[in-house]
Amino acid sequence: MKRLLALLLALAALLLAGCGAASAPAPAPADAPADPASAEAEAPAPRTVETIVRELVLYYASYGSDAARQNETLLAELRALDPDQAARWEKILDLWASLDAGLEIHEGQLPEGLPDTDELCLVVLGFQLAPDGSMREELIERLNVALRCAEQYPQAWICCTGGGTASQNKSATEAGMMAAYLIEQGVAPERILVEDRSQTTAQNAAFSLALLSERCPQVHSIAIVSSDYHIATGALLFSAQAILTAEDPDSPHYAVISNAAWPAPSGSLSTMFQAGALIELSGDIATAYDIYFDTYDIHELPPPEGLEAP
Repeated sequence: MKRLLALLLALAALLLAGCGAASAPAPAPADAPADPASAEAEAPAPRTVETIVRELVLYYASYGSDAARQNETLLAELRALDPDQAARWEKILDLWASLDAGLEIHEGQLPEGLPDTDELCLVVLGFQLAPDGSMREELIERLNVALRCAEQYPQAWICCTGGGTASQNKSATEAGMMAAYLIEQGVAPERILVEDRSQTTAQNAAFSLALLSERCPQVHSIAIVSSDYHIATGALLFSAQAILTAEDPDSPHYAVISNAAWPAPSGSLSTMFQAGALIELSGDIATAYDIYFDTYDIHELPPPEGLEAP
């Protein structure tokens, strides 16, 4: 948490100073002897793709459109270091801004006119299980929306995603319970994919798309099913993961084309939570979990192996 706070304060100082431009130090006298030890001690840490991506994401999360000029500077720096990563993250930032500007959320079911083929997958995002492993009301309501969507598009695949989040039942997983419920309601088991390893929404995206690539290579269209406050985050992360893993960032294999939402009576996800999830997708797990533990109770679960809770 201290590391995250220090980074956010540094970002704020840079932005207020004017696009991150640091003031030039006073020149040393011409006859001053060199001090190699001092120069080595004061040398800044080398800039990396991970560092620049983290700054890009946190600048946008903290300042929105007010960070545009600074992020252009950071993107230019990233292009010089890794043009491919710069192209991917520029697309992700543009997508993030467009979702912030407004995303149409479809309450209760999908809109008409989506492809009614096995190229479509309905991705149902999980929700923390009760301690005994049973499903909470919010997850059941998401599944009831998924049932209506499955009836609308009978050729579509259904991917249930979510790992073990029951504190007193280690064998239960969100996706396993979700799949069992859908089958009990009459959905054919052969239509259902189970991704039961993920603990975060970022992992939902990464593991689900990997599973689709392995099991259903014909799928290229995704419809997110979740609670209304969770839809934009799901759309952002699945789209970002598709961009990050595509051979060509201009032509990702997967596109999030629609959504269906249960209108939850409460719940919200902040832009900073989305930033943490994007940083997790970038591979910077430590910073992502700093953000998660600082702002949210992520299932009361321990952080990944090798990390300590802040």
